[in-house]
Amino acid sequence: MHDNRMRVLVAKIGLDGHDRGAKILMSYLKDAGFHVIYSGLRNTPFQVLETATQEDVQAVGVSILSGSHLELIGQLCAEFKNNSASEIKIFVGGIIPEADIEHLLALGVDRVFSSETSLADVIDWLKLIERP
Repeated sequence: MHDNRMRVLVAKIGLDGHDRGAKILMSYLKDAGFHVIYSGLRNTPFQVLETATQEDVQAVGVSILSGSHLELIGQLCAEFKNNSASEIKIFVGGIIPEADIEHLLALGVDRVFSSETSLADVIDWLKLIERP
């Protein structure tokens, strides 16, 4: 039996050990009908790429609170681009200064969600990008 649900990887990169928000997002995504994979803590951008391609996900959500989002997300976007995985959508959430949002989008992030974003808004966006 084939599972037709959209596959989403929720990832933590770098040394950020705070995963409460990621776990809340995962629970909400599962309740909304998505197939969710969790990377666990302290992954490198390359490990996230490997997991995303092995799991055949359509989107990767990175939860980041460490303040190193520009460097780490830049590395992540470069890995996806350099390894022909740019069709996988990347979204970022957590503590992201407003001044950094445009920079993240320029790096290749498809969407940035602030800590004030409702989980329903994340779900709505994922449903918009869902591929058949």
